[in-house]
Amino acid sequence: MKASPCLFAVSFGAFLLNAHAACPSDLDAALMAARYTNLQPVPNQPLGMTMSDAICGREKFTTFLGQQYGKVVGYKAGLTNAAVQKRFNHASPVRGTLFEKMLLQDGAEVPAMFGARPVFEADIVMEVKDGSINKAKTPLEALQHISRIYPFIELPDLMEEDPSKITGPSLVYANVAARLGVLGKPIDVKATPAFVDALAGMTVRLVDQDGKELEIAKGSAILDNPLNAVLWLVKDLSASGIALKKGDLLSLGSFSRLLPPKPGSGVKLTYEGLPGNPTVSVRFK
Repeated sequence: MKASPCLFAVSFGAFLLNAHAACPSDLDAALMAARYTNLQPVPNQPLGMTMSDAICGREKFTTFLGQQYGKVVGYKAGLTNAAVQKRFNHASPVRGTLFEKMLLQDGAEVPAMFGARPVFEADIVMEVKDGSINKAKTPLEALQHISRIYPFIELPDLMEEDPSKITGPSLVYANVAARLGVLGKPIDVKATPAFVDALAGMTVRLVDQDGKELEIAKGSAILDNPLNAVLWLVKDLSASGIALKKGDLLSLGSFSRLLPPKPGSGVKLTYEGLPGNPTVSVRFK
């Protein structure tokens, strides 16, 4: 029986995506970007993929993403929560890139299947005030160069066919699962030790459309203080020759488990203990 050309192309594409011996090729990255754009899962990456290969592949993959999703508006730190590190068996944070078309406004309504393997999580975004943040060494120094904080529900896409087999390197190659995120109304920052403490001590509460609690955590769930994730991003970006600048948005990781969205449901996130107890919400259709 003769195989159809279409079937051969799909099979050949899957082979290429699994055939990494070094840095993924331009074609590998282009195929993954095409699947990403079409909300299609990608084959799991080889277990032997190294972090250096993954970083190399990420730069190619994000170049293709930029053609569809607009300019770079910031960066995300993933695996900043011990429980999430355990899930992916990777004991250190990882970095991805955020593009302008990934960010939605408070109250956004999105399809429950907004990605190939969609999940949602309680996150937080901080906006860079000026380039002096690149010299920050302590949480208070980092806060002095943050202008605003946004409540943020991230909507990642785990992408791979079997999310239970995702590794640290494969997550990096896939741009740390960045897909969408919903920004709430920002609050201004007061660069004081009390505000630093408030970020660690706040209660992060995630509830559904009926007010039923889904997750609850302290701000310290992210590296003991979300500002430590800022410092980690500063260091990791610097190692790649990237300096943060005014207006860059920094997504700092998950306070909660990664949860699956359901059609007809909604989610609301609140930071209890920050000024005004800021909130953000999203609905899934």
